[in-house]
Amino acid sequence: MPLLINRAVTEDSWLLVDEADFSAHLNEDIVVPYELFAEHSEALLSAEGKLGVRINGDQDLNLLLQNLDKLSLIAIEFPAFTDGRGFSFARILRRSGFIGQLRAEGDVTRDRLEYMERCGFDAFAIPADRYSDDITSAFGEIPVHYQGCADDERPIFRQ
Repeated sequence: MPLLINRAVTEDSWLLVDEADFSAHLNEDIVVPYELFAEHSEALLSAEGKLGVRINGDQDLNLLLQNLDKLSLIAIEFPAFTDGRGFSFARILRRSGFIGQLRAEGDVTRDRLEYMERCGFDAFAIPADRYSDDITSAFGEIPVHYQGCADDERPIFRQ
């Protein structure tokens, strides 16, 4: 699965772990499911490696909001094209001060990349069947935006 970080295709340096093997990887940069983070947050937050959490729209952001300064990556899952809760999660996280990598996963499509970026995403895990070499040209296709966004809160009439 190709990964775009800051509009450049790159390799994923994060290791996705689950309940069975997370304790063996506490010195590495790991991404854990939200449920595992909720259950073992103390051990995970005191680990030596960087910590990332994967969350979906059904889960509560409050636990993450309490620990934003200790998280380096938050991966938000988009289970379907019609599920826009990830956009709201991204805005809430950025407005709350999260400065780490915010990654969109799941049903990530070319036509929504720029909108995702405007909400605060800076990384996109794109399914292999949807990836093309010109995917980065999706950014900047819309030259004028009327509403503010994550990197510039001003609406067009204030710019």
